[in-house]
Formats: sequence, structure tokens, C-alpha cells
Amino acid sequence: MKHILFTLFLFLSLSIFSQTEENPIKITTSVKKITDTTYDVVFNAKLYKGWYLYSQYNPEGASIPLSISLVEGETGYNIEGKATEKTTFKKYSDIWEKDEIVFKDKATITQRIQLTNKEVTTIKLNFFGQVCETACINFDENFTIALDGKKIAKENLELDEKSKALTKQLKLALKNTDLLKQTTENSETGDSLFSIFLLGFIGGLLALLTPCVFPMIPLTVSFFTKQGQSKSKGIFNALLYGLFIVLIYILLSVPFHLIDGLDPSILNTISTNIWLNIFFFAILVFFAFSFFGFYEITLPSSWGNKIDSASEVGGFLGIFFMALTLAIVSFSCTGPILGSLLAGSLGTVGNPAFQLTAGMSGFGLALALPFALFALFPNLLKALPKSGGWLNTTKVVLGFLELAFAFKFLSNSDLVGHWGVFKREIFIAIWVVIFIGLALYLFAKIKFPHDSPIKKLSFSRISFGILVSAFVIYLIPGTFKTPSWNLSLLSGFPPPQFYSIYEQESECPLGLDCYKDFDAGFAKAKEVNKPILLDFTGWACVNCRKMEENVWSDPEIYQLLKNKFVLISLYVDDYEKELPVAAQFNFKKANGSLKKIKTYGDKWSTFQVINFKNASQPYYVVFNADLKVLNTPQQYTDKNTYLNWLKETLVNHQNKP
Repeated sequence: MKHILFTLFLFLSLSIFSQTEENPIKITTSVKKITDTTYDVVFNAKLYKGWYLYSQYNPEGASIPLSISLVEGETGYNIEGKATEKTTFKKYSDIWEKDEIVFKDKATITQRIQLTNKEVTTIKLNFFGQVCETACINFDENFTIALDGKKIAKENLELDEKSKALTKQLKLALKNTDLLKQTTENSETGDSLFSIFLLGFIGGLLALLTPCVFPMIPLTVSFFTKQGQSKSKGIFNALLYGLFIVLIYILLSVPFHLIDGLDPSILNTISTNIWLNIFFFAILVFFAFSFFGFYEITLPSSWGNKIDSASEVGGFLGIFFMALTLAIVSFSCTGPILGSLLAGSLGTVGNPAFQLTAGMSGFGLALALPFALFALFPNLLKALPKSGGWLNTTKVVLGFLELAFAFKFLSNSDLVGHWGVFKREIFIAIWVVIFIGLALYLFAKIKFPHDSPIKKLSFSRISFGILVSAFVIYLIPGTFKTPSWNLSLLSGFPPPQFYSIYEQESECPLGLDCYKDFDAGFAKAKEVNKPILLDFTGWACVNCRKMEENVWSDPEIYQLLKNKFVLISLYVDDYEKELPVAAQFNFKKANGSLKKIKTYGDKWSTFQVINFKNASQPYYVVFNADLKVLNTPQQYTDKNTYLNWLKETLVNHQNKP
């Protein structure tokens, strides 16, 4: 399991850091002539402090070894054997449980080249290596080297004429742009963060009711209140213990703030990555079967032992390590819930880093609360229910919820990849099957490995079983062609209503007329003299679906969208649908590097950033056919705010000079 967890961490690291501008490794090259046809190319690398580059001789089943190869298509020379290395070290990996061969601080790697064509004066080699600290990146770069040792000018990254022309077309000559500068966080940001905090808190409460955590409550509280010190001191230490628990879980979200600060679009790109969504699906399914009791997920026991021994130092530091020990030893129950919290935060639109912090804060607070509460009121421990089979029942119920949540990520991959497999009705049908399974379990019709014998169903179990059965009945109409209701309580989880196995009026939300190409929609707005509602959306955007199904569906809003606006919906995560070759081009970013605009998702996400300096969705902009901005941009919000915004926009359109 530790290998699987590391792979998840590594996959996230690669997805994130491969898109950043800075690398913790800098490489220069030099050449030594051996004979007229033999040369040594020397790669001199400098590494940031604390970072390691893995050797080409790193053992199999460990971190990725470096490799040096010819750039594809190059001829006239060959690589002769493996490169020689200087200043390597052995470093034991707790993850892989073996010694790894690494470079630290600096590296000297020499690759021999044999010419097959004496006319060759420059060669091109690819250097690929993995560099790790607390996260990992892949360094993958082509080097052009002159055999006479002369320095080659840096490759010209200027745009060609085609790219210049197509880049220019992306830039809109907008007027009244002061309104764009007034864009702030959406009106429900505070409410949204509180909602996520609340969900994290609920997740923490559920984690408390698992066999890994619940039995530790009376033991830990008793330790603080009965260790031969004053009552006030014991209470203070217990409160400090709870505070450290909250702090530890908050600290887990800190790296995502650093990542988000490097590039605001990175986390959004991650959330819509097909393979990452598939990976989250697989991990959550794995977590679910762990909760069912088929196997146990634990962190390496050495971690817990080391941290536990550190807690013996006493004082504030000792209490901190006690809290850290709790986080580690309870991982088999809290890990799946935290994994869901991480996946859910990355899958949301807005500010995933702050959402993750809010969720982690709620989770940590829920875990910490009983330790502080029972330390203050120790008599309440008598009212604490005894451990028993109900703890395993809680785990199994969580397993079913994990399984249902997992299919959301598989659905995201299907939507972004346009596979057409998990359409709305199929997704809902899968949920029906999962929750029927949960109802059967609650009514003791099916059992799992660690379940205790049940002589009589408790009132709470029967009640919860009835509630789950009612939820199944609520879901079933969603599989029909004309459902009795649109499952508004689940907005954002199932695929959009137009992504259906049944024939629909259009491939736009709610059957509205919309354009998925800006130029076509803009031409229509000019023709009919209506304001444009530019909708930056995404196939995997949860809040976009909530806006469409809960806000746009309001009769008054729907009529305004249908009759008064030209709707242009641009899907910024449409990375599988490629632009025609003639429309593909390079875009020069602010740091001078080039970005290949190859898919519609590339084009529309870049279009949004260039014109509106924003990378979040949903994001709504309104302007007329003269490119005059008519109102401040709008984001995820409520019906009344959105309706008033549309009405105000129409007034501004009618009053145009």
C-alpha cells in the first residue's frame, strides 16, 4: 500500500511540477574530443539544496533512473554505452525499502558519442531524469551541443508569422474594461468555504466513529487527566493536543497553496486531467474495499514507531508528536476520507487550495474536539458508547460512499475524453446499484469479512436503511427519458442533462441554443444585435453543472438566456478534441516560453487568461457586438444575484451610447 500511496503522490507531483516555470536542477554542457570520431559530452548539474537526482544505475522498482538518448530523427552519430557518473551517493528509501543511488548538490555525467558521419558538427541529446525532495519532477530537456566547444545561441523562441497572426486573433479589443478590474471573488466564496469546512467536519466525525480512532479517545483523555499533575495542567495539555491535531491536518494543505501560487491554472488543469481522474477513481475504489474489510491500509510501522518515540521528550514538542502519532496510526481509517477530501477539492472550481485548507480544518477540528471536550468534562466519558460491531458497520457504510464518490472521477474522465460511455443515466444507474447494496447491507442481507453476527437489527440501523432506500427511489427517475425531477439535490455530481443516452434538443445546457466557438457566436450577436453571455465552463466543472441545473433552470433566468442573450459556452478542459492543423499554433507566455495551442481546451483556456486575467470556471462575461463590456464578470452565485445581474446587463445594453 505504501507503494500505491507514493505513486499517487508522485503522479500528483509530476502533474503539478511539470507545468511550472522553475526546475530545481540546472544543467550546463561541455565537450571533450577523444579522437576525430569520438567525443565525450559532459553534463554538469547543480541541484537545489535538499533535492536529489536519481542515477541511471538506480535499482529496479525504485525511483525513475536518468537516461541519455539521441533526439528523435537525429543521424550521423550514436551513443556508446552508458554514461559515467561522479559523486553519487547511496540513500535508503523508506518508500521502496531499498538503497537508491542519487546525486545531491551537484552531478557530473559523461556520455561518449561515436560519429558515423565526420561531417557532423553539432549533436542533439535528450537528458531525462527524476528529481525529488518532498515532491518529484521529471526533468526532460533536449541539448544542442557544438563539437568544437563553441557556445550555441539559445534556441530562438520567437513566434512564426502564423502563430503571431493566430495569437493576435485571440486578443479582443474590449471597451469599458474598468468593469473587468472590479471582478472579485464570487459572492458565495465565504459560504462555499464554510460548506467545505462543514463537509470536512462531518468527514472528521465519521472518522471518529471508526475502529482506528474511537477506542483511542478514552485512553488519550485518561492519559492527560490522570498523569499525576494538576487538573488544570492536564486540561491544558489535552487542549494543546487537540490544537496540534488541527494544525497537522491544516499543514497537509500548505503545499497546494505553494503550487497554486506558481501558476493559478495548475490545479484546474490537474482537476480536469483524464488520467489523474482515472487514478483517483482507482484509488478510491481501493480505499472502498479496504473499508469493506478485504485488506488493511497502513503507513509503514517504522513511521509510527519513530514518531511515538519522539513524543517521549515531553513538553509542547512531546504533545505535538503524540498528535502526529494519532494521525499516523489512524491512517487506515482516516486516509480514505482524506483522499476523498483531496480529490474533491482538486475537482472543484474556484480556489482548490483554500477549499482543501477549509476541508482539512474541519476534519482536524472534528477529530480534536472529543479529546478537548472530554478533558474539560471527564464525567462525560461514562456516557461514551462502548466499542463494538457498530464501528465496523460505520467503516463499511463509508466504503459504499467512497465507491459512489469514485465514479464521479471516472465520469469526469469520460466527459473530458468524450468517450460517451458513462452518460447521465448510466452514472445514475450505477449509483442505484451501489445504494441498493448499502440498503441490503444495513438490512443484514449481505455481510463483509469483519462483521459481527447480528441477532437483531437496531432501530438506528433500520432507520438508516429506510433512508438509503428512499434515496434509491429518489434516484431511479433520473434514468428515465423524461424524469419526474432533475435530481437537483445532486447537481454537479451526475453528468449534465444533455449528456444523455436519449436524444436531446441540443448539446447545450437545458436545451438552450449555444455556440461552442467564439467567432460563430460573435457573428450571431452582431446579426441579431443581442448582448453576448460568454460562459467559460468545463466538462468536469462541478460548480458549472450546479449553475446550469439550479440557477439557469429558474424559469425567469431561463427565458432571459433563451431570448435576450447570445450564449457562447467555451469548454476550457476540452483537451482531447484537437483543433484543425491549420488552427494550431504556438503561444508565447509572459516568461518567454512557448505553449502549444493544439486542442480546443488549450485555445479557450488561453483565451480566458489573455482577455480576462482569470483561470476559474464558471466565469461569465457580458459584452455587446461592439466589444463593450456591459457588467462586472460573474462567477458561481445564487439565483437572485444572477437574475439581477442579467437584468442590469440588459439595461446597460439598451442604454449604450
